Amino acid sequence: MADTACKPGPRNLITDIAGITVGNADDVKAGTGVTALRCAHAFIAAADIRGGAPGARETDVLSAENLVGRADAVILAGGSVFGLAAADGAVNALSAAGVGLRLGDKGPAIPIVPAAVLHDLGNEGDKEWGETPPYRALGAEAVKCAGADFALGSAGAGRGAMAGTLKGGLGSASIMLDDGLVVGALVAANPVGSVVMPDGETYYAWPWELDDEFGGQTPPQGKDAPAPFPPHSRLAERLAARANTTIAVVASNAALTNVEAKRVAIMAHDGIARAVRPAHTAFDGDIVFSIATGEKPLPAEPAMARHGAVAAIGAAAGDCLARAIARAAYEARR
Repeated sequence: MADTACKPGPRNLITDIAGITVGNADDVKAGTGVTALRCAHAFIAAADIRGGAPGARETDVLSAENLVGRADAVILAGGSVFGLAAADGAVNALSAAGVGLRLGDKGPAIPIVPAAVLHDLGNEGDKEWGETPPYRALGAEAVKCAGADFALGSAGAGRGAMAGTLKGGLGSASIMLDDGLVVGALVAANPVGSVVMPDGETYYAWPWELDDEFGGQTPPQGKDAPAPFPPHSRLAERLAARANTTIAVVASNAALTNVEAKRVAIMAHDGIARAVRPAHTAFDGDIVFSIATGEKPLPAEPAMARHGAVAAIGAAAGDCLARAIARAAYEARR
């Protein structure tokens, strides 16, 4: 794989990867929402958790030592623990459409739908929903409306998100590599840490911006002073978390194994660390899912060439995730 300049895909969205669609569903009154990434069929998938307060579902089923290692969809949701019910709605909607595993001649299809949630319960929305949180219905709606184009910023899982003390949101980015490989990222950015430098305007991800996707960032005038709690992070205000967690999906059209997809997820976490300061705190539930659609084969021999190709995909996934985080905040603040 040659080291040449790369560019975003035509949409600069994760849906530049064929076979992937995304849908958003919002509850405007509650100030929350759900985003669903839908797979054309059960794609190879993996997950890696680096935050200290994760909220997730069906991550173990993606582990290489277990049976399935694939996903029919991935759900990102607001609502903390309540938001996990969005996966129930998605599972029911997909099963009714005949999507999922068949373990015999009888019984419904069994969709595999991993999910991750962020904490947006402290925002200005009305969370007095009693025994009927909206997430189950939102999850079903999100998978049903999935398409190639979708809103960024205050939409879907990013509707109630905060990025430190600033508005967070939903972001996405893609990049075209050599040999027809495409890498993309989708993120609901809601970190405790800051996404901007002390000037309040320059995104930490500015060196990786492509085509003015988050405002045409210029190099900062001053350097970022070392500090454990940077300005514009929640930790700078007080040692208590009100907004937390960056949840994301990275994807490629490469024919990766489950183990290789996990390596890409691990590497993609570096994108969070580039775009958020600090990242992976005890307050955050940072999770990255990794999807491989299998369209483009990688070299089988020599082994080092294949490892190098996977490393290039992981590096691109980290860059895309950093860009997507900045786009999430930029689009939410517009």
